[in-house]
Amino acid sequence: MTRDLRWYLTGGDRRSIADSKRVRAIVEKDPARVRELALLIDDDDWLVALRAVDLLEKLSHDHADWIEPYKKIFIGPLADSDKWEVRLQIVRALPLFRWTPAQMKRVEAILLDNLTHPQTFVRAWALDSLATLAARRKRLAPVVERYLYEFESSRSAALRARARNIRARR
Repeated sequence: MTRDLRWYLTGGDRRSIADSKRVRAIVEKDPARVRELALLIDDDDWLVALRAVDLLEKLSHDHADWIEPYKKIFIGPLADSDKWEVRLQIVRALPLFRWTPAQMKRVEAILLDNLTHPQTFVRAWALDSLATLAARRKRLAPVVERYLYEFESSRSAALRARARNIRARR
């Protein structure tokens, strides 16, 4: 019996991933099911939507070509979510794709906006993604440098660690 992917992504709380590993295995075995996963970002249960976005971001690292037809998910309304967990997945996914010039403006705006997000992990990964883009878009380098300096002197161990990681790969 083939279950719909939503069934595996329901239940638990915001710290739970439900049966996301099973969904990833199903999609990796049958990439056509990415479409089904992408449709779940509009689910009424925000945890199901979160888990769908999380899986799309994770799959993008290994199979960006599978997610490419749905990449606009990451620059659409979800990018303005009031849930930090959703924003985290968004900022992590953005540098994994090629964007048109108009889309790149939106990508940059999302990342710049999230550099000041109240949640530390969102800020850290927004800078990480911006630094990745700055390798190809030199005009972003001064902004990255300014935030690296700020993060390096932060009281947050997570921000200091992310700044070190970014500097190490430059």
